[in-house]
Amino acid sequence: MSTATPHLPIVALPRVFYRRHPTVVAPELLNKLLVRDDGRAGRIVEVEAYAGSEDPAAHTFRGRTARNATMFGDGGHLYVYFSYGMHWAANAVCGEDGQGFGVLLRGLEPVAGLELMWAARIKARRDRDLASGPGRLAQAMGIDRSFDGADLATGAQGLRIVSDGTPPPERPVVGPRIGISKAVDLPWRWHVADSPHVSGRRSARSG
Repeated sequence: MSTATPHLPIVALPRVFYRRHPTVVAPELLNKLLVRDDGRAGRIVEVEAYAGSEDPAAHTFRGRTARNATMFGDGGHLYVYFSYGMHWAANAVCGEDGQGFGVLLRGLEPVAGLELMWAARIKARRDRDLASGPGRLAQAMGIDRSFDGADLATGAQGLRIVSDGTPPPERPVVGPRIGISKAVDLPWRWHVADSPHVSGRRSARSG
């Protein structure tokens, strides 16, 4: 099991943090902590940015629907959707109301509540399998559609993104996003170099 533990003090990210372009927010989310009120917590090690009408790969590219309405809301909320008919995935909503921006949370390093994560991820065989990839991450943290719209700034629905003082990496690895068929060359995926908790293929460069 991971021996990493959050440092104190823990400070929730304010809403203003999220009210920026997702390509700015995404790399700054690396090394922050996604925390549930049941004791589960993981350090964010992999993210992807999606930029609304600027981005053909975004769910919000063609406008608001019942499914993606949360992503058009104010920054600092959680947009949860069902992916590939198989699993839930979670995005931190970014930008201003109406922009449809978000950051997909792709990978966590588990740091607390591992017993609950193992119970939720019964097929996992190693710590690195618990929350590497958006579906595994949501399952490990117990995130489903009921958390759509959760306020990450206040934690009112039991989920927050917080800082324990660990800064983002100075040189995160950056490259193209995974599992999309449009805008495939945009370098809008970032992850912590050498983290075993990163999903999929590794990106090509640091910067």
